[in-house]
Amino acid sequence: MYQMIAKLDAGSRMPEHKHPQEQIVHILEGHARLIVSGVPHEMRGGESFYLASNVPHGIETIEDSMVLDTFSPPRDDYLALDEKARAT
Repeated sequence: MYQMIAKLDAGSRMPEHKHPQEQIVHILEGHARLIVSGVPHEMRGGESFYLASNVPHGIETIEDSMVLDTFSPPRDDYLALDEKARAT
């Protein structure tokens, strides 16, 4: 598994995408709209959503938000970014 915390400004958008990893999106603080297969889901602090692998999804933040994402198995692209950050 791989976990990351993202701090997102109000009005931020991540366009629809998908990946082979399962994902749990947990809103720690704020208010966001998770769009899953074209269906919007309003989420506030303390709420979570499970995404199966290869399900199209994106997110729009309505308020400044802090999001905890958990991926299984880990995402190689994020692991590579972590490794690059440690090397600098």
